[in-house]
Amino acid sequence: MSAPLDIDQLQTFIAIADTGSFTRAAERIFKTQSAVSMQMRRLEDRIGKQLFQKDGRGNRLTAEGEKLLNYARRIIRLNNEAIAAFDDNRLEGTLRIGTPDDYADRYMPEIIGRFAKTHPNVELYIVCEPSASLAEKMQKGELDIALVTHNPRERQSDVVRAEPLCWVASANHPLSDDAPVPLAVGRRDCLWRQLACSALDAAGRDYQVLFTSWSSTVVTSAVLAGMAVSVLPESALRNGMKVLTSADGFPPLPPVQIGIMKRPGLSVSLMNAITDHITACLDNITISAPTGADDLDGDVRAFARIARARPGQMIPGW
Repeated sequence: MSAPLDIDQLQTFIAIADTGSFTRAAERIFKTQSAVSMQMRRLEDRIGKQLFQKDGRGNRLTAEGEKLLNYARRIIRLNNEAIAAFDDNRLEGTLRIGTPDDYADRYMPEIIGRFAKTHPNVELYIVCEPSASLAEKMQKGELDIALVTHNPRERQSDVVRAEPLCWVASANHPLSDDAPVPLAVGRRDCLWRQLACSALDAAGRDYQVLFTSWSSTVVTSAVLAGMAVSVLPESALRNGMKVLTSADGFPPLPPVQIGIMKRPGLSVSLMNAITDHITACLDNITISAPTGADDLDGDVRAFARIARARPGQMIPGW
């Protein structure tokens, strides 16, 4: 009978396929590059086919490699399920998570995907509401974990990410210089709204709130349509938005932070499992600069190096 495929070799193979590089794959799976190369030579010998070919400085799969990749993912998934089925310490039960809608739309898919793969017996119950509402539910014991805009004056949370808060407008619709600033912001208890209004008041600049919503979709739509100015964290910036700076008459804003609230009495193992996944996902986020980003105030540019986020992704806070 033919010898079975080696699980460890298949995991290495998948890592190379996902990263496009033997070097990056080695970093991901904590092996040396020479060990990765040796494993792939052995896997190619076992399959009897060439699985990779050079593509510039990276490596891409051959047609035979693409064919094996589908099988490799299925084998690894089934292997993990088999191990979990006999793990007496596996996590089970329901985890109730609260998050603002923008966070759910852009970050939660990756967080949920990672968590479900490693803890398939845990049911995730997701609630999407503004940070203030989530804090109330946490106090009532209706949620186990909540991702919120960190606001120590209103609620206590553990900070897991920080980034600049930016004034944004449409890059395709010029603002009127002599009219009050038209704002699209969250509800009155939104921290970002409070920061924006306080900054404009201190600068002596007139403004008018035209759109109020806890929905990030509504706010960003008003901005992109050229109907309003808003304040968004750096990771929320999208193509078609322009960052407004002091050169445009907009005062600098303090950074924003994402926090995690945890229910007292929550299983330590369950709590650590989900918070580890959340932290890992946020740590991996990077972004590219939007229109006007090179003109950001010096303090904002310096702070931006602390944490970055993917293009077009949003952070909670409405």
